[in-house]
Amino acid sequence: MLNKIKGLFIEEEGQGMTEYGMILGLVAVGVIGALVILKDKIAGLFEKISFNPPA
Repeated sequence: MLNKIKGLFIEEEGQGMTEYGMILGLVAVGVIGALVILKDKIAGLFEKISFNPPA
């Protein structure tokens, strides 16, 4: 019984998945930061390429 309880704290099977999750989180924060910084340029680009039908 004591060995099973120790195994819960020593087991490292989910370590790789946790690391991938942390990397994915950092990438997401970087992408969101870039979008916030470049939002005016991106909006201008979409305004240039948007289709405005004649009135």
